[in-house]
Amino acid sequence: MVRSASRYSTIAIVLHWLIAAAIVFQVLIAWRMHDLKTPLGFALTQLHKSVGITVLLLSLARLAWRLANPPPPEPAGLAVWERTLAKAVHVLLYAIMIGMPITGWIMVSASRIQIPTLLYGVIPWPHLPIADLPAAAKAPWRSFGHESHEWLSYGAYALVALHVAGALKHQLFDRNMPVLARMAPGAKPRAWFDPRLLAIGLGAVGVIAAGELIKPPLPAAAPLAPASATADDDHDEHEDHDAPAAPTAPAPTPAAPAAATAAAPVASPARPTGPSHWAVARGSSVGFATSWSGQAIQGRFDKWTADILFSPDALDKSKVSVSIDLASANTGDAQRDQSLPASDWFDAANHPKATFVAERFEPAGEGRFIAHGRLTLRGVTKPVDLPFRLKIDADKARMSGVTSLDRTAFGVGQGDWQATDQIPGKVQVSVQITATRR
Repeated sequence: MVRSASRYSTIAIVLHWLIAAAIVFQVLIAWRMHDLKTPLGFALTQLHKSVGITVLLLSLARLAWRLANPPPPEPAGLAVWERTLAKAVHVLLYAIMIGMPITGWIMVSASRIQIPTLLYGVIPWPHLPIADLPAAAKAPWRSFGHESHEWLSYGAYALVALHVAGALKHQLFDRNMPVLARMAPGAKPRAWFDPRLLAIGLGAVGVIAAGELIKPPLPAAAPLAPASATADDDHDEHEDHDAPAAPTAPAPTPAAPAAATAAAPVASPARPTGPSHWAVARGSSVGFATSWSGQAIQGRFDKWTADILFSPDALDKSKVSVSIDLASANTGDAQRDQSLPASDWFDAANHPKATFVAERFEPAGEGRFIAHGRLTLRGVTKPVDLPFRLKIDADKARMSGVTSLDRTAFGVGQGDWQATDQIPGKVQVSVQITATRR
């Protein structure tokens, strides 16, 4: 790259200003990360990680370029102490520009909850190998990363302030000291209103405004709905569900279970025989609904099995057993969903399945029933009643039910998430099943 002997190369200049803008933007994002438990705090954290990795990559590229392309000599008028201080500040700035993202990377990798890093929501970025260590072994790494990241941030504030103050001092008060011109070619010393200086100032204002005003996309409120199927699709009859379709109607909100019940079909007379085995078809779903800092959240489990032996005319001999793969929870946001199987939530490593077993049923009106069962979740078993509506037409059946449970009673939500200020204790569970008599 051809350049004047008195200034940096074009590539070095571009990298310098990109890194400077990214660092200012990154600091402002960090200042806005007050409550990481809110959807906005979560989204800002993901953006903070993305910008941090960007700074790391740009800084490594800048260092490699500097080593291969030595910078221009310092202006002749600089005092020895000024040269020494400038060199020390540059070395420390490189250490911080590279060290801060790495310590942040260590924190994320050693976190108790393994949330994947997707750069700008698109590009996967791996965890460091420490992510695979046992929880006790990760704790020192997490502490080291947190403390180092915090202290490096204080150092960054001081060094950036010193770097900017030195550049402005030489630009505004020293004669024949073309320091700024090395990174802003053509800038004239002692020119307070030099166009390049004004452009840098306007650029800084723009970056500050972006850092203060940007609203990164919040986590999705519900999973995407795959194509639905009905009980008439005979070739889809099965009991083992792998990524089943979402309900044909949205999961009801906690405020409207009655509306969902009213919309359910009315039961038609079933054949007066003993209980039948039913095969569950695609289009069936086990879903849940809650809220996060006031934002409604809907989810479902993509893998579950059901063993159904049921007849409205033989309730005393009926039995239903449902087994749910907790690691298959899907709320529409991959980064959030990655945290749900962790120990703070479902603890799927130790309790991979949730089970609901009902052996007692009672009628509750025409086409209405209540299943009295026991739910086992995270090793805790509690009684749960599931009111449902049922329609049986020959050998086809459609069922819909809604209930609610207290997540805290099962230990779902530990640490900072045990409180119910951001995510309420009551969670609504909805079941919609289409089945065929076997």
